[in-house]
Amino acid sequence: MRRTVGVFSAAALLVLTACGGGGSSGGGSTLVGLVTKTDTNPFFVKMKEGAQQAASSSGVTVQSFAGKQDGDNQTQVDAIENLIASGAKGILITPSDSKAIVPSVDKARAAGLLVIALDTQLEPASAADATFATDNYKAGLLIGQWAKAKFAKDGKQAKIALLDLNPNQVSVDVQRDQGFLEGFGVDVKDKNRIGDESDPRIVGHDVTNGDPSGGRTAMENLLQRDPAINLVYTINEPAAAGAFEALKAAGKEKDVVIVSVDGGCPGVNNVKAGVIGATSQQYPLKMAQLGVEAVAKFAKDGSKPQNTDTGVTLITDQPADGVESKDSAFGLQNCWG
Repeated sequence: MRRTVGVFSAAALLVLTACGGGGSSGGGSTLVGLVTKTDTNPFFVKMKEGAQQAASSSGVTVQSFAGKQDGDNQTQVDAIENLIASGAKGILITPSDSKAIVPSVDKARAAGLLVIALDTQLEPASAADATFATDNYKAGLLIGQWAKAKFAKDGKQAKIALLDLNPNQVSVDVQRDQGFLEGFGVDVKDKNRIGDESDPRIVGHDVTNGDPSGGRTAMENLLQRDPAINLVYTINEPAAAGAFEALKAAGKEKDVVIVSVDGGCPGVNNVKAGVIGATSQQYPLKMAQLGVEAVAKFAKDGSKPQNTDTGVTLITDQPADGVESKDSAFGLQNCWG
Protein backbone atom coordinates (compact mmCIF):
# COMPACT_ATOMS: atom_id res chain seq x y z
CA MET A 1 0.00 0.00 0.00
CA ARG A 2 0.21 1.98 1.71
CA ARG A 3 4.28 4.77 1.33
CA THR A 4 7.28 6.80 0.36
CA VAL A 5 8.15 6.16 -3.27
CA GLY A 6 11.83 5.57 -4.11
CA VAL A 7 13.10 6.49 -7.56
CA PHE A 8 15.94 4.45 -9.02
CA SER A 9 18.18 5.82 -11.71
CA ALA A 10 17.97 4.05 -15.06
CA ALA A 11 21.40 2.56 -14.48
CA ALA A 12 20.44 1.24 -11.07
CA LEU A 13 17.30 -0.33 -12.47
CA LEU A 14 19.31 -2.10 -15.19
CA VAL A 15 21.65 -3.48 -12.57
CA LEU A 16 18.70 -4.62 -10.49
CA THR A 17 17.07 -6.44 -13.38
CA ALA A 18 20.25 -7.89 -14.81
CA CYS A 19 21.55 -9.19 -11.50
CA GLY A 20 18.23 -10.68 -10.51
CA GLY A 21 17.47 -8.71 -7.40
CA GLY A 22 18.14 -5.96 -4.96
CA GLY A 23 19.64 -8.32 -2.42
CA SER A 24 19.57 -11.86 -1.12
CA SER A 25 19.64 -13.58 2.23
CA GLY A 26 19.70 -17.06 3.67
CA GLY A 27 21.89 -19.93 2.62
CA GLY A 28 19.56 -22.63 1.34
CA SER A 29 19.19 -23.98 -2.17
CA THR A 30 15.51 -23.05 -2.36
CA LEU A 31 15.13 -19.63 -3.98
CA VAL A 32 12.27 -17.33 -2.98
CA GLY A 33 11.62 -14.08 -4.81
CA LEU A 34 10.31 -10.99 -3.01
CA VAL A 35 8.92 -8.40 -5.42
CA THR A 36 7.77 -5.16 -3.80
CA LYS A 37 6.37 -1.92 -5.19
CA THR A 38 9.37 0.19 -4.17
CA ASP A 39 12.71 -0.31 -2.44
CA THR A 40 12.80 2.72 -0.13
CA ASN A 41 9.29 2.88 1.26
CA PRO A 42 9.56 2.01 4.98
CA PHE A 43 6.63 -0.41 4.66
CA PHE A 44 8.46 -2.49 2.07
CA VAL A 45 11.79 -2.16 3.86
CA LYS A 46 10.11 -3.79 6.85
CA MET A 47 8.63 -6.48 4.58
CA LYS A 48 12.12 -7.24 3.24
CA GLU A 49 13.39 -7.45 6.82
CA GLY A 50 10.70 -10.01 7.65
CA ALA A 51 11.58 -12.07 4.59
CA GLN A 52 15.26 -12.05 5.53
CA GLN A 53 14.51 -13.16 9.08
CA ALA A 54 12.34 -16.03 7.87
CA ALA A 55 14.92 -17.04 5.26
CA SER A 56 17.54 -17.52 7.96
CA SER A 57 15.29 -19.73 10.06
CA SER A 58 13.77 -21.64 7.12
CA GLY A 59 17.03 -22.41 5.29
CA VAL A 60 16.08 -20.73 2.02
CA THR A 61 17.50 -17.88 -0.05
CA VAL A 62 15.49 -14.70 -0.66
CA GLN A 63 16.20 -12.51 -3.67
CA SER A 64 14.47 -9.13 -3.65
CA PHE A 65 13.28 -6.86 -6.45
CA ALA A 66 11.47 -3.50 -6.42
CA GLY A 67 9.97 -1.00 -8.82
CA LYS A 68 11.03 2.53 -9.55
CA GLN A 69 7.80 3.85 -8.05
CA ASP A 70 4.39 2.69 -6.97
CA GLY A 71 2.59 1.69 -10.16
CA ASP A 72 5.70 0.47 -12.00
CA ASN A 73 4.34 -2.77 -13.43
CA GLN A 74 7.06 -3.42 -16.01
CA THR A 75 9.85 -3.81 -13.46
CA GLN A 76 7.74 -6.37 -11.63
CA VAL A 77 7.13 -8.23 -14.90
CA ASP A 78 10.90 -8.30 -15.48
CA ALA A 79 11.49 -9.55 -11.92
CA ILE A 80 9.09 -12.46 -12.40
CA GLU A 81 10.77 -13.41 -15.68
CA ASN A 82 14.13 -13.32 -13.92
CA LEU A 83 12.92 -15.51 -11.08
CA ILE A 84 11.40 -18.09 -13.42
CA ALA A 85 14.70 -18.28 -15.33
CA SER A 86 16.65 -18.55 -12.05
CA GLY A 87 14.67 -21.59 -10.91
CA ALA A 88 12.90 -19.93 -8.00
CA LYS A 89 10.44 -22.09 -6.08
CA GLY A 90 8.10 -19.27 -5.15
CA ILE A 91 7.38 -15.56 -5.49
CA LEU A 92 6.01 -13.15 -2.91
CA ILE A 93 4.66 -10.04 -4.62
CA THR A 94 3.03 -6.76 -3.67
CA PRO A 95 1.59 -5.92 -7.09
CA SER A 96 1.93 -2.37 -8.36
CA ASP A 97 -0.89 -3.05 -10.82
CA SER A 98 -3.09 -5.83 -9.49
CA LYS A 99 -4.62 -6.52 -12.91
CA ALA A 100 -1.75 -5.96 -15.35
CA ILE A 101 0.63 -8.30 -13.50
CA VAL A 102 -1.72 -11.31 -13.75
CA PRO A 103 -0.40 -12.69 -17.09
CA SER A 104 3.12 -12.79 -15.62
CA VAL A 105 1.82 -14.49 -12.47
CA ASP A 106 -0.01 -17.02 -14.65
CA LYS A 107 3.28 -17.76 -16.41
CA ALA A 108 5.09 -18.26 -13.10
CA ARG A 109 2.44 -20.63 -11.79
CA ALA A 110 2.44 -22.57 -15.05
CA ALA A 111 6.19 -23.00 -14.55
CA GLY A 112 5.52 -24.58 -11.15
CA LEU A 113 6.22 -21.63 -8.85
CA LEU A 114 4.07 -20.88 -5.82
CA VAL A 115 2.87 -17.25 -5.98
CA ILE A 116 1.65 -15.43 -2.88
CA ALA A 117 0.33 -11.87 -3.02
CA LEU A 118 1.37 -9.76 -0.03
CA ASP A 119 -0.55 -6.68 1.14
CA THR A 120 -2.41 -6.17 -2.16
CA GLN A 121 -4.76 -8.72 -3.74
CA LEU A 122 -4.43 -9.61 -7.38
CA GLU A 123 -7.48 -9.11 -9.56
CA PRO A 124 -8.90 -11.68 -9.55
CA ALA A 125 -7.57 -12.79 -6.16
CA SER A 126 -7.56 -16.38 -7.43
CA ALA A 127 -4.72 -15.47 -9.83
CA ALA A 128 -2.36 -16.06 -6.89
CA ASP A 129 -2.09 -19.31 -4.96
CA ALA A 130 -2.82 -17.33 -1.78
CA THR A 131 -2.96 -13.80 -0.36
CA PHE A 132 -1.33 -12.81 2.92
CA ALA A 133 -2.59 -9.32 3.69
CA THR A 134 -4.43 -6.86 5.82
CA ASP A 135 -8.16 -6.78 5.24
CA ASN A 136 -7.78 -3.44 3.47
CA TYR A 137 -11.50 -2.80 3.31
CA LYS A 138 -11.68 -3.23 7.09
CA ALA A 139 -8.67 -0.90 7.48
CA GLY A 140 -10.60 1.79 5.63
CA LEU A 141 -13.84 0.97 7.43
CA LEU A 142 -12.25 1.46 10.87
CA ILE A 143 -10.90 4.93 10.15
CA GLY A 144 -14.21 5.86 8.52
CA GLN A 145 -16.18 4.74 11.57
CA TRP A 146 -13.80 6.61 13.86
CA ALA A 147 -14.12 9.81 11.80
CA LYS A 148 -17.91 9.52 11.71
CA ALA A 149 -18.08 9.19 15.49
CA LYS A 150 -15.68 12.11 16.01
CA PHE A 151 -17.57 14.46 13.69
CA ALA A 152 -20.89 13.47 15.29
CA LYS A 153 -19.49 14.12 18.77
CA ASP A 154 -18.11 17.50 17.70
CA GLY A 155 -21.34 18.43 15.91
CA LYS A 156 -19.52 19.16 12.63
CA GLN A 157 -20.56 18.65 9.02
CA ALA A 158 -17.76 17.03 7.05
CA LYS A 159 -16.15 18.30 3.88
CA ILE A 160 -14.09 15.36 2.71
CA ALA A 161 -10.96 15.14 0.58
CA LEU A 162 -9.75 11.71 -0.50
CA LEU A 163 -6.07 11.29 -1.35
CA ASP A 164 -5.80 8.01 -3.22
CA LEU A 165 -2.88 6.11 -4.75
CA ASN A 166 -2.88 6.39 -8.55
CA PRO A 167 -5.28 6.31 -11.50
CA ASN A 168 -5.04 2.51 -11.90
CA GLN A 169 -7.57 1.81 -9.13
CA VAL A 170 -5.63 -1.20 -7.87
CA SER A 171 -7.37 -3.38 -5.30
CA VAL A 172 -5.69 -1.97 -2.19
CA ASP A 173 -6.52 1.59 -3.26
CA VAL A 174 -10.16 0.84 -3.97
CA GLN A 175 -10.68 -1.21 -0.83
CA ARG A 176 -9.28 1.40 1.55
CA ASP A 177 -11.05 4.31 -0.12
CA GLN A 178 -14.41 2.58 -0.30
CA GLY A 179 -14.08 1.12 3.20
CA PHE A 180 -13.44 4.59 4.61
CA LEU A 181 -16.45 6.08 2.84
CA GLU A 182 -18.75 3.27 3.92
CA GLY A 183 -17.50 3.58 7.50
CA PHE A 184 -18.30 7.29 7.38
CA GLY A 185 -21.79 6.60 6.09
CA VAL A 186 -21.40 7.51 2.42
CA ASP A 187 -23.27 5.58 -0.28
CA VAL A 188 -20.37 4.25 -2.35
CA LYS A 189 -22.59 2.94 -5.18
CA ASP A 190 -20.15 0.53 -6.89
CA LYS A 191 -17.74 -0.51 -4.12
CA ASN A 192 -15.25 -1.70 -6.75
CA ARG A 193 -14.81 1.78 -8.19
CA ILE A 194 -13.35 4.99 -6.77
CA GLY A 195 -15.06 8.30 -7.45
CA ASP A 196 -18.62 7.43 -8.51
CA GLU A 197 -20.18 8.77 -5.31
CA SER A 198 -22.60 11.70 -5.40
CA ASP A 199 -22.52 12.64 -1.71
CA PRO A 200 -22.26 16.45 -1.40
CA ARG A 201 -19.89 16.09 1.54
CA ILE A 202 -17.17 14.84 -0.82
CA VAL A 203 -15.04 17.68 -2.21
CA GLY A 204 -13.09 15.34 -4.47
CA HIS A 205 -10.41 12.71 -5.03
CA ASP A 206 -6.81 13.16 -6.13
CA VAL A 207 -3.83 10.82 -6.44
CA THR A 208 -0.57 10.84 -4.50
CA ASN A 209 1.60 7.90 -5.66
CA GLY A 210 1.68 7.11 -1.96
CA ASP A 211 4.46 9.57 -1.17
CA PRO A 212 4.79 12.89 0.69
CA SER A 213 5.30 15.07 -2.38
CA GLY A 214 2.27 13.55 -4.05
CA GLY A 215 0.25 13.97 -0.88
CA ARG A 216 1.18 17.63 -0.65
CA THR A 217 0.31 18.33 -4.29
CA ALA A 218 -3.00 16.49 -4.07
CA MET A 219 -3.93 18.37 -0.91
CA GLU A 220 -3.06 21.71 -2.51
CA ASN A 221 -5.22 20.84 -5.52
CA LEU A 222 -8.24 19.94 -3.41
CA LEU A 223 -7.85 22.99 -1.17
CA GLN A 224 -8.08 25.12 -4.28
CA ARG A 225 -11.37 23.40 -5.05
CA ASP A 226 -12.72 23.99 -1.54
CA PRO A 227 -10.69 25.70 1.22
CA ALA A 228 -13.25 24.53 3.80
CA ILE A 229 -12.12 20.86 3.70
CA ASN A 230 -12.04 19.55 7.26
CA LEU A 231 -11.61 15.76 6.84
CA VAL A 232 -8.83 14.13 4.80
CA TYR A 233 -8.52 10.44 4.02
CA THR A 234 -5.11 9.30 2.75
CA ILE A 235 -4.08 5.99 1.20
CA ASN A 236 -1.07 5.80 3.52
CA GLU A 237 0.95 7.72 6.08
CA PRO A 238 3.60 9.20 3.75
CA ALA A 239 0.76 10.77 1.75
CA ALA A 240 -0.74 11.97 5.05
CA ALA A 241 2.55 13.64 5.98
CA GLY A 242 2.54 15.51 2.68
CA ALA A 243 -1.08 16.51 3.10
CA PHE A 244 -0.29 17.91 6.54
CA GLU A 245 2.51 20.05 5.11
CA ALA A 246 0.09 21.54 2.58
CA LEU A 247 -2.47 22.22 5.29
CA LYS A 248 0.18 23.79 7.51
CA ALA A 249 1.35 26.03 4.67
CA ALA A 250 -2.25 27.16 4.21
CA GLY A 251 -2.68 27.78 7.95
CA LYS A 252 -5.35 25.09 8.22
CA GLU A 253 -3.55 22.27 10.05
CA LYS A 254 -5.55 22.80 13.26
CA ASP A 255 -8.90 22.76 11.48
CA VAL A 256 -8.58 19.47 9.60
CA VAL A 257 -8.73 15.82 10.73
CA ILE A 258 -6.48 13.41 8.84
CA VAL A 259 -7.03 9.64 8.84
CA SER A 260 -4.79 7.09 7.20
CA VAL A 261 -3.60 3.49 6.90
CA ASP A 262 -0.22 1.86 7.63
CA GLY A 263 0.60 2.03 11.34
CA GLY A 264 4.32 2.39 10.74
CA CYS A 265 6.45 3.90 13.49
CA PRO A 266 6.67 7.35 11.81
CA GLY A 267 2.91 7.35 11.24
CA VAL A 268 2.15 6.35 14.82
CA ASN A 269 4.44 9.11 16.03
CA ASN A 270 2.32 11.45 13.92
CA VAL A 271 -0.76 10.13 15.70
CA LYS A 272 0.96 10.86 19.00
CA ALA A 273 1.83 14.37 17.78
CA GLY A 274 -1.71 15.06 16.60
CA VAL A 275 -0.82 15.23 12.89
CA ILE A 276 -2.94 12.13 12.15
CA GLY A 277 -6.16 11.61 14.07
CA ALA A 278 -6.33 7.85 13.56
CA THR A 279 -4.60 5.21 11.46
CA SER A 280 -5.16 1.52 10.75
CA GLN A 281 -2.06 -0.46 11.64
CA GLN A 282 -0.82 -3.25 9.37
CA TYR A 283 1.86 -5.91 9.93
CA PRO A 284 4.12 -6.28 6.85
CA LEU A 285 6.89 -8.08 8.74
CA LYS A 286 4.41 -10.84 9.52
CA MET A 287 3.18 -10.97 5.90
CA ALA A 288 6.66 -11.59 4.57
CA GLN A 289 7.68 -14.04 7.29
CA LEU A 290 4.61 -16.17 6.70
CA GLY A 291 5.17 -15.96 2.95
CA VAL A 292 8.74 -17.23 3.09
CA GLU A 293 7.72 -20.03 5.47
CA ALA A 294 4.92 -21.03 3.09
CA VAL A 295 7.27 -21.26 0.10
CA ALA A 296 9.78 -23.26 2.16
CA LYS A 297 7.01 -25.71 3.09
CA PHE A 298 5.83 -25.90 -0.53
CA ALA A 299 9.38 -26.72 -1.63
CA LYS A 300 9.56 -29.48 0.97
CA ASP A 301 6.23 -31.25 0.54
CA GLY A 302 4.25 -29.50 -2.22
CA SER A 303 1.57 -28.19 0.14
CA LYS A 304 -0.05 -24.86 -0.67
CA PRO A 305 -1.18 -22.27 1.91
CA GLN A 306 -4.60 -20.77 2.47
CA ASN A 307 -5.38 -17.06 2.34
CA THR A 308 -4.27 -15.36 5.58
CA ASP A 309 -5.60 -12.19 7.17
CA THR A 310 -2.56 -10.70 8.92
CA GLY A 311 -4.64 -8.35 11.04
CA VAL A 312 -5.39 -4.66 11.45
CA THR A 313 -5.67 -2.42 14.55
CA LEU A 314 -7.09 1.10 14.77
CA ILE A 315 -4.53 3.39 16.44
CA THR A 316 -5.68 6.69 17.94
CA ASP A 317 -5.24 8.76 21.08
CA GLN A 318 -8.81 10.02 20.74
CA PRO A 319 -10.94 6.89 21.24
CA ALA A 320 -14.48 6.97 19.89
CA ASP A 321 -17.49 5.22 21.40
CA GLY A 322 -18.33 2.01 19.61
CA VAL A 323 -15.07 1.80 17.65
CA GLU A 324 -12.43 -0.53 19.07
CA SER A 325 -8.96 1.01 19.11
CA LYS A 326 -5.55 1.06 20.77
CA ASP A 327 -3.49 4.11 21.70
CA SER A 328 -0.23 5.34 20.21
CA ALA A 329 1.80 3.65 22.96
CA PHE A 330 0.46 0.29 21.75
CA GLY A 331 1.04 1.38 18.18
CA LEU A 332 4.69 2.18 18.83
CA GLN A 333 5.24 -1.15 20.57
CA ASN A 334 3.77 -3.04 17.62
CA CYS A 335 4.52 -0.85 14.61
CA TRP A 336 4.95 -3.12 11.63
CA GLY A 337 5.74 -6.21 13.68
